[in-house]
Order: sequence, then structure tokens, then C-alpha cells
Amino acid sequence: MMIHSLALPPSDAEVDAWLAVLTAAAAVDLPHLPPPSRVEVAGRLRVTPARGRPVLWTAGEDGGGGAGEGDGVAALLLFTEEGNTHTAFLDVLTVRPEARRRGVGTALWERVREELRAEGRTSVAVMLDLGGPGQAFAEAMGFENVLPMAWYVQDVPAGHVTADRSAQPPATPGYELLTWYGLVPDAWAPAAAAAHAAMEDAPTGDMDERVQTWTPERLHTLQQLILDRGGDMITVAAVTPGGEVAAYTEIVLPDPEGTAALQYDTVVVPAHRGHGLGRAVKRHMVAQAAARHPQLRRIATTVADENGPMRAVNEALGQRRERGVGIYQIKL
Repeated sequence: MMIHSLALPPSDAEVDAWLAVLTAAAAVDLPHLPPPSRVEVAGRLRVTPARGRPVLWTAGEDGGGGAGEGDGVAALLLFTEEGNTHTAFLDVLTVRPEARRRGVGTALWERVREELRAEGRTSVAVMLDLGGPGQAFAEAMGFENVLPMAWYVQDVPAGHVTADRSAQPPATPGYELLTWYGLVPDAWAPAAAAAHAAMEDAPTGDMDERVQTWTPERLHTLQQLILDRGGDMITVAAVTPGGEVAAYTEIVLPDPEGTAALQYDTVVVPAHRGHGLGRAVKRHMVAQAAARHPQLRRIATTVADENGPMRAVNEALGQRRERGVGIYQIKL
């Protein structure tokens, strides 16, 4: 078994080999989900994350370096932002189903662990679906679930915009609903960054990763990353006459031509809670996203098990709990 480090950015052949591993694994592990998109995979591999330095590996008899389909892949993000240089995030560690139980995953993990130790990292986290091979492997390596969560899914039927009354802005007395595509406008960036800071009271379990200070510059940097990777982003915000962002929600289509989207943050600033703004921005978001992307059929989001208020909002909007997931972490 050979482990091959990929130079950045990877070639077309390397991207295709990586995608083949992810597609084969997803077909077995999560057959009900849309297959991985090349647009998303290529974007994540080729555009450097704003928060750190990526390291990529492939595994196979020849190292899986792009000449053929490899047996496994791994992607590690070494955080470079202030306060998080002690930890990292394992974005991917996936083995082709027919190559499992042959030491491929262990070999990749050993290479990841070597890199972590060489970089002086004392912990690493990974997001894993519960009940699948990833959970069993991680627990065997010593990872622990430090933030139990679940995936919640909302179906977007064809013709949603014309058939659903939520195409009209919900009644939010005292607030206006605004929709922004791509970057939040410069004029609203300071208020939007301030609203993002309200995420600090969201559950984080025992994660080592520390919450960063939100600034307009950081907000735009992270949003630009999504666009540079080929994705589309929509933000719906409830704003006050005084120019405050009282609540917002974000949706991302990693592949704008795809049928699936990810709901990112949904936040209601503490001083504005109790007015139904969480439901209002999420309901309006579905209508806006469906209008912009008529092929959209599925919106998925994660919510921590202990975040009762947001789970209640999701249930009120008809979202269903699909499967458990968790942030697993290991101390090195």
C-alpha cells in the first residue's frame, strides 16, 4: 500500500480519481443521496480554504496518484487562523468499498497523524454519519463524539414558487426581508457580521476549535470562497429600520446546476427572538432559492441535538430528521 501526497492544485486526472473514490463510497454508504458533484469536488480540492492550509493524500497499490483509480483519499485542513493553530479538521478520509478491511484507511490515518504531529497539532476533528463505517473506524482509532447532531432535510417540490404562498414575504411586522445573492452588499456587511456573532451561543460541545471574531472582511472572505469554488450562495435577512440585521439564513448550492443545497447558518439575534423571524427567513429562503434554481429538490442542514429552539423551527417548516451525525474529535 502506497500513500501519495497531491501537489496543489491537483490535475484533472487527480480530481477525477478522487471523485471516483467518493462516488463509489457514497453509492454504498448513502445511496439515497445525490452522488458527489465534480464541480463541488474540484472546487474543494483546487481552491485553498480561507481558514487554513490543506494537505491531500491518495492511497493505492501505486499510490493512487492519478494514473488510475485509487483505493482511498484523505484531506486535512490545518487551521492557520488565530487561536486554532493547535487543532485541525479532517475533511475527508474515504475508502472505496471494495478496498475496505485491507488496511487502506489505517494507512491513510497514520499518514494524517504523522502530519498532525509534525505540525504540532494536539487534536483533530471530523464530521461523521452515525451508524456507518466511518463511525466504527473513528471509534476504533480513539475518536469521541463531542457534538451529537442530526441532518434535517426539506424537500422542494417542482413548481414550489408558484404553488407555495411562501413565495411572498412572510408577515414580519417591524422588519423587512432582504435577499442577497453571492456576497452580502458592502453597505450591509458590518451589520451582517454583527449578526453572525450571535452564533456564539450555538452549541459547540467539547470541540477544541475556537469561535472566531466576525468582521465584514472575514464574512466576505468566506463567502467569496464558496463562489470561487463554483458554488452559489443566497442570504435572506430580516432587517430593522435602523439598519440592524435581526435574523438571517444562508443557503449554498455547491454545484449551481445540482438538485441539492446546504442550509448554512440560521441565526436570530437574541434581542429579536420570539417574533418568528427564524421561520420567516427560512420560509422565504426556500422560495427565493427555488426561483433562482428551479431544479432544486433538496435542502439539508445539521442541527445539534441540544439546540431545541432550532429543531422546533425546522419541524414547524416541515423538515424531517434524516440521520444522525456527530463531530468526532481525538486528542493527540
